[in-house]
Amino acid sequence: MQANTVSTPIQPAGKVLQISLWSVQTLMFAAFTLFGFQKLFMPAEALAAMWQTQWPVEYSTLLRFTGLIDVAGGIGILLPALTRIQPRLTVLAALGCTILQICAIIFHAMRGEFAALPLNFILLPLVAFILWGRGKRAPVAPR
Repeated sequence: MQANTVSTPIQPAGKVLQISLWSVQTLMFAAFTLFGFQKLFMPAEALAAMWQTQWPVEYSTLLRFTGLIDVAGGIGILLPALTRIQPRLTVLAALGCTILQICAIIFHAMRGEFAALPLNFILLPLVAFILWGRGKRAPVAPR
């Protein structure tokens, strides 16, 4: 005997959700690319002084690696959806940025760098919103 299952179709995303997603995607593009370029091109000593922590000097390879991830994530959060070329990459970029923020929270908390955490706690729900929105609620159709 087969059970009757009723599937409810997902309603198209509303205008407010679409505007919110595009706004947050643009903001995260700007933030992640800016942070990434800082990590890639500013001297580690200057970043350590600006951020009042020694981790950029102690872990300069991690600094540059996270800079690359930031730039790739920032570009990936916006460009594939905007061009509608491989828009699923936007979802993957949002997932990567979400994981990055979780790792950053753990890293800074373990080092007792609690002053760094507010930024990560702001970025985390924003990239998670993009992950949910573009992954489930309002995906962008490819060309």
